[in-house]
Amino acid sequence: MPYRSIDDPVKLRRVLEAALLLEADLNLPTLLRHIVDEACSMTNARYGALGVLNDDGTALSEFITVGLEPDEEGRIGDRPTGRGVLGLLISEPKPKRLALLSSDPASFGFPPNHPPMTSFLGVPIKVRDEVYGNLYLTDKIGWSEFTSDDESLIGALAVAAGIAIENARLHSRVQEAAVYEERDRLARDLHDTVIQRLFAIGLSLQSLAGNPSASGISDRLKGTISDVDETIRQVRTSIFELGSEGLNRGVRDNVLTLLKELKPVVGFGVSASFEGPVDTAVPDVVCEHLLATIREAITNIGRHAQATKATVTVGVSDGQCRLRVMDDGRGMAHSQSGTGGLGLGNLRRRAEKLHGTFAIESPEEGGTILTWQVPVTQ
Repeated sequence: MPYRSIDDPVKLRRVLEAALLLEADLNLPTLLRHIVDEACSMTNARYGALGVLNDDGTALSEFITVGLEPDEEGRIGDRPTGRGVLGLLISEPKPKRLALLSSDPASFGFPPNHPPMTSFLGVPIKVRDEVYGNLYLTDKIGWSEFTSDDESLIGALAVAAGIAIENARLHSRVQEAAVYEERDRLARDLHDTVIQRLFAIGLSLQSLAGNPSASGISDRLKGTISDVDETIRQVRTSIFELGSEGLNRGVRDNVLTLLKELKPVVGFGVSASFEGPVDTAVPDVVCEHLLATIREAITNIGRHAQATKATVTVGVSDGQCRLRVMDDGRGMAHSQSGTGGLGLGNLRRRAEKLHGTFAIESPEEGGTILTWQVPVTQ
């Protein structure tokens, strides 16, 4: 049965507002509850529910309710699976309106401890012309039964809900695809950097073992140990990225997210490593300035350095938060090393505001090293 058109401008606006609200929330569990809330509000229903069909479309796999107190739901026990009038809407997915729920021949009755319910309005929710579930409303407050206008309103809401549910599904799939793509990238990074570095370390140790009396063996061992430490840091960073997808876990996550955002600015991925308890020891006020400093530093690299590689290291030790940004670009003139220019004055002021220090240098081998350090206790 087609729904009547909605001629009342107030009611039409109410449907449009509800549709916009649903479209604003792409989290499916929250979205389903919003649909029931909106339906109850639009029709002044005391109770509302949304039953989600199983894969076969023969029964209810999920049942979301509004209007029942938690202790009431607990006393009722198991959720409906789709018998009685609820089952009728499953087998015959079309609007159904009753003045007295118990008067319908398909009525199955209520389980023990279920509150009495009289008037009833049920409509199907379709997604891509397939029934996703049914919206049930009972006990219209202040009136003996739901009206034909109520049926039209909820019919229009059901159409909007179907579109919103499909959008939420698509959004979820896009997020999953992004997670898989990111994990694939991390796997490649592990292979390209960490495994190759370990292979090189292994060759170096074999060389040392083959000639233990060679000169300079102590320095070579120190260099190999340093390589091992750097590899461990890279592994930790990659493991953290894998485990923190979609979660906000403090400084690490904020830094990694910022570097992803800045990738188009520099034209390549900026690597990051972390040392010490950066997520627990760095307060919000320091984190705010830290992120701003990283943004300014990486932006400068993209605009002026002509670099092909850059690294960011954030560490906490001895009560200090230390940021080190390195690139392999063209470097800076010695006269600029300790002064402003290229936004460096802002970085210095941020450090001084937090009672810290800022320095920038260009090593003889090329590139630029920026060091920004502030106490974690402010």
